[in-house]
Amino acid sequence: MPSYSLDIRSLRSFVTVAETGSITETARRQGRTQPAITLQIKRLEEMTGMALFAPESRRPQLTDAGELVRGYAVSMLRLHDELLSRLSTPDIEGHVVLGTPDLYSAYLLPAILARFRKTFPRIQVELRCSLSTPLVGMVQRGEVDIALVTRMRGFTGGRVVRQEQLIWLMGEGQDTHLENPVPLALLPPGNVYRDHAIEALERTGRKWRIACISESLGGLQAAVFSGMAITVLGQSAQVPGMKQIGMQDYFPPLPKVELLLYQAPGASSPAAAALHNYLETYLGQPHTMPGLERRTAPDTGSAAAQQAEGVTAP
Repeated sequence: MPSYSLDIRSLRSFVTVAETGSITETARRQGRTQPAITLQIKRLEEMTGMALFAPESRRPQLTDAGELVRGYAVSMLRLHDELLSRLSTPDIEGHVVLGTPDLYSAYLLPAILARFRKTFPRIQVELRCSLSTPLVGMVQRGEVDIALVTRMRGFTGGRVVRQEQLIWLMGEGQDTHLENPVPLALLPPGNVYRDHAIEALERTGRKWRIACISESLGGLQAAVFSGMAITVLGQSAQVPGMKQIGMQDYFPPLPKVELLLYQAPGASSPAAAALHNYLETYLGQPHTMPGLERRTAPDTGSAAAQQAEGVTAP
C-alpha cells in the first residue's frame, strides 16, 4: 500500500482542470494563481508516479491514467464535501425557492436535488420553472432565492457554474440532415441555442429553413423523432432516439454555452446558502452525481412532456 496520502485541494484542482480544459479558469474558480495550480498538478503526478495530462497537447488532455484518477477523485471530493456539510450544518432548516428553465430541471438537477434532500432533510426546496430572462429579473427582485439560467447576451452578474456543449441532433434512422435547405426545429428568437445554430449554418453557407418553432422540449423532440427537422440542444439533453450530427456530415461545430447561478440579494438564510453552495459544487462536476446519465426520451405527446428553454432577447 502506498505510504502517501493524496491532497484534497490538489485533487479538486486536477478535476477542475480536467473539466474546464483550462488552468487559467481553474485558478479563477479556486481563487489561486496559475503557477499554484500547475504546481499542484505536478505534485499529484509525482505522488502517483504517472503523467495525468498528455504533455504534447496544447490544452490539458487526460491520459488513460488521468481518466482513472479523475474517476476516483470526483467520488472522493463528493464524499469529502458532503461530510463537511453534514458535520458543520446538521440542523439547517428552511424554505428555498429555486428557479430554472425546465430543460435543466429535467436533465441536470434531479440527481443533485435528490442528494441535497438527503444531505439537508430539513430544507424544503420549491422549484419554479421559467425562462432564463424572466428568471434573472425574478431573482433580482427577490421572487426566487436562487436561479440557474443560460447566459444570454446582455446578462450581467451571476457565477458561471457549468458549460454545456451544444450539438446538432436528428432522429435515429432519419436522413433529415441531407435535405437542402436544412429543416430546423428551434427555440424562439432571442435564444442563444437558436442564434448559434443559425450563425453556424450561415457561416458555412448552408441553406436552412424553419420547420418548427417551439418553447417546449416536447415540440422540438416531436420534430426530431418524426424526421421533420434537426435541432440544437445541450449535450445533456440527448436521449435515445436522437443521433448527434457531426462534422463528417458537413455540419459546423457549435460552441459551449455558460450556465449562470444567481442568488437574490436578500437570500442570506443558511438554507439558501447551503443550496447555492451545493449547486455550485456539483454543477461544476457533471460526472460526480449518480443518475446524471442520459435518460430515456419522454413521451412528447403527453401532458408530462418536458419543456425546453425558449428565451426572448433580454
